[in-house]
Amino acid sequence: MSGKLVIVSTPIGNLDDVSPRVRSAIERADLVACEDTRHSGRLLAHLGVKKRMLSMHDHNERRRLPQLVEALEQGLTVAILSDAGTPLVNDPGFLLVREAAARGIRIEPIPGPSAILAALVVSALPPYPFTFLGFPPAKGVKRRRQFFRRFKELEHTLVFFESPHRIISCLSDALAEFGDRPSAVCRELTKLHEEVLRGPLSELHAILSKRPSVKGELVVVVGRDG
Repeated sequence: MSGKLVIVSTPIGNLDDVSPRVRSAIERADLVACEDTRHSGRLLAHLGVKKRMLSMHDHNERRRLPQLVEALEQGLTVAILSDAGTPLVNDPGFLLVREAAARGIRIEPIPGPSAILAALVVSALPPYPFTFLGFPPAKGVKRRRQFFRRFKELEHTLVFFESPHRIISCLSDALAEFGDRPSAVCRELTKLHEEVLRGPLSELHAILSKRPSVKGELVVVVGRDG
Protein backbone atom coordinates (compact mmCIF):
# COMPACT_ATOMS: atom_id res chain seq x y z
CA MET A 1 0.00 0.00 0.00
CA SER A 2 1.30 3.43 -0.92
CA GLY A 3 2.21 5.95 1.72
CA LYS A 4 1.27 9.60 1.90
CA LEU A 5 2.89 12.83 0.74
CA VAL A 6 2.18 15.77 3.06
CA ILE A 7 2.77 19.36 1.91
CA VAL A 8 3.51 21.30 5.11
CA SER A 9 3.37 25.10 5.25
CA THR A 10 5.79 26.59 7.77
CA PRO A 11 6.22 30.08 9.30
CA ILE A 12 7.61 32.88 7.14
CA GLY A 13 9.36 34.37 10.16
CA ASN A 14 7.38 34.20 13.36
CA LEU A 15 7.55 30.72 14.89
CA ASP A 16 4.33 31.41 16.81
CA ASP A 17 2.56 30.84 13.49
CA VAL A 18 3.21 27.09 13.71
CA SER A 19 -0.16 25.36 13.97
CA PRO A 20 -0.86 22.23 16.04
CA ARG A 21 -1.60 20.45 12.77
CA VAL A 22 1.87 21.27 11.43
CA ARG A 23 3.46 19.80 14.55
CA SER A 24 1.30 16.69 14.27
CA ALA A 25 2.07 16.22 10.57
CA ILE A 26 5.81 16.41 11.16
CA GLU A 27 5.62 14.07 14.17
CA ARG A 28 3.78 11.48 12.09
CA ALA A 29 6.09 11.70 9.07
CA ASP A 30 8.66 8.98 8.46
CA LEU A 31 10.83 11.29 6.38
CA VAL A 32 11.07 15.09 5.99
CA ALA A 33 12.18 16.42 2.59
CA CYS A 34 13.30 20.03 2.99
CA GLU A 35 15.18 22.78 1.19
CA ASP A 36 17.85 23.16 3.85
CA THR A 37 18.23 20.54 6.56
CA ARG A 38 19.93 23.05 8.90
CA HIS A 39 17.10 25.56 8.55
CA SER A 40 14.34 22.97 8.96
CA GLY A 41 16.36 21.36 11.73
CA ARG A 42 15.95 24.55 13.78
CA LEU A 43 12.18 24.41 13.26
CA LEU A 44 12.05 20.76 14.32
CA ALA A 45 14.16 21.57 17.37
CA HIS A 46 11.71 24.35 18.25
CA LEU A 47 8.91 21.79 18.01
CA GLY A 48 10.87 19.24 20.00
CA VAL A 49 10.70 16.74 17.14
CA LYS A 50 13.51 14.57 15.74
CA LYS A 51 13.06 13.16 12.25
CA ARG A 52 15.15 11.82 9.42
CA MET A 53 15.64 14.70 7.00
CA LEU A 54 16.64 14.72 3.35
CA SER A 55 17.58 17.83 1.39
CA MET A 56 15.42 18.59 -1.64
CA HIS A 57 16.06 21.91 -3.32
CA ASP A 58 15.95 23.48 -6.77
CA HIS A 59 19.26 21.90 -7.81
CA ASN A 60 18.64 18.30 -6.73
CA GLU A 61 14.88 17.72 -6.74
CA ARG A 62 14.96 15.71 -9.95
CA ARG A 63 17.74 13.48 -8.58
CA ARG A 64 15.84 12.97 -5.33
CA LEU A 65 12.63 11.87 -7.06
CA PRO A 66 13.39 8.11 -7.34
CA GLN A 67 14.38 7.87 -3.66
CA LEU A 68 11.33 9.76 -2.42
CA VAL A 69 8.88 8.00 -4.72
CA GLU A 70 10.29 4.64 -3.60
CA ALA A 71 9.75 5.64 0.04
CA LEU A 72 6.15 6.60 -0.73
CA GLU A 73 5.47 3.37 -2.60
CA GLN A 74 6.84 1.40 0.35
CA GLY A 75 4.12 2.93 2.51
CA LEU A 76 6.08 5.70 4.24
CA THR A 77 4.74 9.17 4.98
CA VAL A 78 6.91 11.92 3.50
CA ALA A 79 6.52 15.56 4.54
CA ILE A 80 7.72 18.38 2.27
CA LEU A 81 8.95 21.56 3.97
CA SER A 82 10.32 24.69 2.36
CA ASP A 83 12.47 27.16 4.27
CA ALA A 84 9.46 29.42 4.79
CA GLY A 85 5.83 29.49 3.76
CA THR A 86 4.03 27.06 1.48
CA PRO A 87 6.09 24.51 -0.50
CA LEU A 88 5.93 24.52 -4.32
CA VAL A 89 5.03 28.24 -4.52
CA ASN A 90 8.37 29.57 -5.75
CA ASP A 91 9.93 26.67 -3.81
CA PRO A 92 10.79 23.02 -4.55
CA GLY A 93 8.25 20.23 -4.47
CA PHE A 94 6.27 20.46 -7.69
CA LEU A 95 8.10 17.62 -9.44
CA LEU A 96 7.52 15.30 -6.50
CA VAL A 97 3.85 16.23 -6.17
CA ARG A 98 3.28 15.73 -9.89
CA GLU A 99 4.96 12.32 -9.81
CA ALA A 100 3.04 11.26 -6.71
CA ALA A 101 -0.25 12.32 -8.29
CA ALA A 102 0.56 10.40 -11.48
CA ARG A 103 1.15 7.26 -9.40
CA GLY A 104 -2.06 7.64 -7.42
CA ILE A 105 -0.28 8.32 -4.14
CA ARG A 106 -2.31 10.21 -1.56
CA ILE A 107 -1.31 13.88 -1.22
CA GLU A 108 -2.40 15.97 1.74
CA PRO A 109 -1.91 19.75 2.06
CA ILE A 110 -1.35 21.36 5.47
CA PRO A 111 -2.23 25.01 4.76
CA GLY A 112 -0.56 27.84 6.59
CA PRO A 113 1.60 30.96 6.21
CA SER A 114 2.29 32.49 2.80
CA ALA A 115 4.28 35.68 2.25
CA ILE A 116 2.30 36.22 -0.95
CA LEU A 117 -1.08 36.30 0.76
CA ALA A 118 0.23 38.21 3.78
CA ALA A 119 1.58 40.97 1.52
CA LEU A 120 -1.55 41.01 -0.63
CA VAL A 121 -3.97 41.51 2.25
CA VAL A 122 -1.85 44.13 4.03
CA SER A 123 -1.09 46.13 0.86
CA ALA A 124 -4.51 47.88 0.82
CA LEU A 125 -4.69 47.06 -2.90
CA PRO A 126 -7.46 44.99 -4.57
CA PRO A 127 -6.81 41.41 -3.41
CA TYR A 128 -8.31 39.69 -6.44
CA PRO A 129 -7.80 38.85 -9.12
CA PHE A 130 -4.07 38.74 -8.51
CA THR A 131 -1.11 37.16 -10.24
CA PHE A 132 2.05 35.96 -8.52
CA LEU A 133 5.19 36.48 -10.62
CA GLY A 134 7.87 34.83 -8.49
CA PHE A 135 11.25 36.61 -8.72
CA PRO A 136 11.86 38.94 -11.69
CA PRO A 137 15.05 38.15 -13.65
CA ALA A 138 18.07 38.87 -11.48
CA LYS A 139 20.42 40.06 -14.22
CA GLY A 140 19.98 42.71 -16.89
CA VAL A 141 17.68 45.71 -17.08
CA LYS A 142 16.47 44.63 -20.52
CA ARG A 143 15.42 41.17 -19.33
CA ARG A 144 13.65 42.53 -16.27
CA ARG A 145 11.74 45.14 -18.27
CA GLN A 146 10.73 42.53 -20.83
CA PHE A 147 9.52 40.37 -17.94
CA PHE A 148 7.34 43.17 -16.52
CA ARG A 149 6.08 44.10 -20.00
CA ARG A 150 4.51 40.64 -20.32
CA PHE A 151 2.12 41.51 -17.48
CA LYS A 152 1.57 45.19 -18.24
CA GLU A 153 -1.88 44.77 -19.79
CA LEU A 154 -3.09 42.27 -17.21
CA GLU A 155 -5.83 43.85 -15.10
CA HIS A 156 -4.69 42.04 -11.98
CA THR A 157 -2.88 43.05 -8.83
CA LEU A 158 0.68 41.78 -9.26
CA VAL A 159 2.77 40.24 -6.47
CA PHE A 160 6.45 39.37 -6.70
CA PHE A 161 9.52 38.75 -4.56
CA GLU A 162 12.75 40.71 -4.74
CA SER A 163 16.10 40.69 -2.95
CA PRO A 164 17.23 43.71 -0.89
CA HIS A 165 20.22 44.52 -3.09
CA ARG A 166 18.08 44.60 -6.26
CA ILE A 167 14.95 46.31 -4.96
CA ILE A 168 15.91 49.84 -6.07
CA SER A 169 16.68 48.88 -9.66
CA CYS A 170 13.66 46.56 -9.72
CA LEU A 171 11.28 49.34 -8.67
CA SER A 172 12.84 51.61 -11.29
CA ASP A 173 12.17 49.03 -14.01
CA ALA A 174 8.65 48.39 -12.72
CA LEU A 175 7.95 52.12 -12.81
CA ALA A 176 9.27 52.35 -16.38
CA GLU A 177 6.98 49.55 -17.59
CA PHE A 178 3.85 49.89 -15.44
CA GLY A 179 3.78 53.63 -14.89
CA ASP A 180 3.27 55.17 -11.47
CA ARG A 181 0.80 52.61 -10.15
CA PRO A 182 -0.27 52.35 -6.50
CA SER A 183 1.97 49.79 -4.83
CA ALA A 184 3.31 48.38 -1.59
CA VAL A 185 6.68 47.08 -0.49
CA CYS A 186 6.38 44.64 2.40
CA ARG A 187 9.56 43.90 4.33
CA GLU A 188 10.24 41.25 6.97
CA LEU A 189 6.60 40.17 7.23
CA THR A 190 5.68 38.63 10.62
CA LYS A 191 9.14 39.43 11.99
CA LEU A 192 10.33 41.96 14.58
CA HIS A 193 11.14 44.67 12.02
CA GLU A 194 8.06 44.20 9.84
CA GLU A 195 7.42 47.21 7.61
CA VAL A 196 4.83 48.02 4.94
CA LEU A 197 5.36 50.98 2.64
CA ARG A 198 2.37 52.06 0.53
CA GLY A 199 2.19 54.62 -2.25
CA PRO A 200 2.92 55.18 -5.93
CA LEU A 201 5.89 53.27 -7.32
CA SER A 202 7.86 56.51 -7.69
CA GLU A 203 7.36 57.35 -4.02
CA LEU A 204 8.41 53.91 -2.82
CA HIS A 205 11.48 54.07 -5.06
CA ALA A 206 12.39 57.48 -3.61
CA ILE A 207 11.94 56.33 0.01
CA LEU A 208 14.10 53.25 -0.35
CA SER A 209 16.72 55.05 -2.47
CA LYS A 210 17.40 57.43 0.44
CA ARG A 211 18.27 54.60 2.82
CA PRO A 212 21.91 53.60 3.31
CA SER A 213 20.84 50.01 2.69
CA VAL A 214 17.75 47.86 2.48
CA LYS A 215 17.68 44.64 4.47
CA GLY A 216 15.34 41.72 4.92
CA GLU A 217 12.97 39.69 2.78
CA LEU A 218 10.77 41.71 0.45
CA VAL A 219 7.43 41.24 -1.28
CA VAL A 220 6.26 43.85 -3.78
CA VAL A 221 2.59 44.38 -4.64
CA VAL A 222 1.66 46.48 -7.67
CA GLY A 223 -1.92 47.62 -8.20
CA ARG A 224 -3.89 47.66 -11.42
CA ASP A 225 -3.54 50.41 -13.98
CA GLY A 226 -6.11 53.12 -13.24
